[in-house]
Amino acid sequence: MIRETYAQGDYLARHPTWHVEDSPWKAEQIIHMMRRNRLAPKTICEVGCGAGEILRQLQQELNEECLFWGYEVSPQAFALCKQRSNEGLRFELKDILQDKDVFFDLILLIDLIEHLEDYFSFLRGIKPKSEYKILHVPLDLSVQTVLRGSPIMRTRESAGHLHYFTKEIALEILRDVGYEVLDWFYTELPLKSIKRYIARAPRRLFFAIHQDLAVRIMGGYSLMVLAQ
Repeated sequence: MIRETYAQGDYLARHPTWHVEDSPWKAEQIIHMMRRNRLAPKTICEVGCGAGEILRQLQQELNEECLFWGYEVSPQAFALCKQRSNEGLRFELKDILQDKDVFFDLILLIDLIEHLEDYFSFLRGIKPKSEYKILHVPLDLSVQTVLRGSPIMRTRESAGHLHYFTKEIALEILRDVGYEVLDWFYTELPLKSIKRYIARAPRRLFFAIHQDLAVRIMGGYSLMVLAQ
């Protein structure tokens, strides 16, 4: 029933753009992770690629010899992403675990594992399919979200998150399934509203003083991780 949310169009009805507006910023974070670890992949795959805009943004910024693949299980998202396909960017309406022999230099899991019923089996299954993985994981668990309660339930209803993470939990899960964590950093999705930007000022000040404590107490951040 949960998977059918994506297969039958319920998710698209709630998010008609499939978050395309956030894709340039997400691509910037991926490139930042790649450059600070001197990664120069020749093949990049995004699992759960949605509308495919992150891959399109990466293709515009990276070496023209790099080839890109996107895997998506939602027919509605696939209809969006296939419009972006070209000679070096292709999309598959398929579960990547069904492709037994594929291998990529880098696999992207951007805001994905929180939607999966069994992310442990998924992470184990894709481990042999690439040398490196870059994950982006929302850190929905914080002191203020637990105390208030409603933010987590809103995230479950609107964004379809089934699992909730702190930085420590996310990194430990990767180690539990056999990954080596090579690098990580916090990210904060930019807001276009000046009013909401000003409202974030106390959290930003706290973050400047002590990142881990600020995220643990106030929330509002995600985690970008490079693993092998």
